[in-house]
Amino acid sequence: MDNPNLQPNIAGMLLELPWLAMAGNFWKIIRKILRGFASEGIYEVLDYECTLELTDKSGKDAIIHKRERVKYLQDYIIAYEDQAWGDGKIFMDYRCSPGIPVDEYRIGHKILKLISLREFRNKGDVDEYHIEWKMTNNIHKNTGSWGTSINHRTRRVTVKLMFPKTRPPLHISMTESNLQRTYDLKTNDQQTLPDGRAMIVWENTHPRLYEDYILKWEW
Repeated sequence: MDNPNLQPNIAGMLLELPWLAMAGNFWKIIRKILRGFASEGIYEVLDYECTLELTDKSGKDAIIHKRERVKYLQDYIIAYEDQAWGDGKIFMDYRCSPGIPVDEYRIGHKILKLISLREFRNKGDVDEYHIEWKMTNNIHKNTGSWGTSINHRTRRVTVKLMFPKTRPPLHISMTESNLQRTYDLKTNDQQTLPDGRAMIVWENTHPRLYEDYILKWEW
């Protein structure tokens, strides 16, 4: 004879079993791991600043200055990776601090520079990288461009373009590749340095992850 109270009692016993709580905790862990792979990466960029200094009016030679403050999101980090792309010779006379450049290789159109930190960095540690290198035969036309790829979660990015005194820019625009949107920079984005050179400053305090921001100029 069926017991009408048996089915509710079984349901109650199942709900009290520890495996349900374990399954719930396991799912939370899996979701956290997936979020980490999707967006966290090994570090986040607290502040990024890059300056492209065109050193002659032909646009042949340039110096790149970079300052990047990063906070590590994982333990046992031993290396940092820099990247660049373009025509001509790049990564000439490469210097960085902290770390020592130990390798250089190409992936697609990008050239990557591997920097050994010579010691472990752990979650929560913060480093500020200062990097400088030269390039030649990269920009020598009436138009030029400089791109910034947001490959890590980034809080603030600033890009500066410095032009020779005898050849200031005629027009500057910004293209956001993924959105396929282009807009002109405002006049207050341009400054005149004490030595007479023109400098363009572009800043974004909420850059989108995996976006390519490309400054283009005519001169």
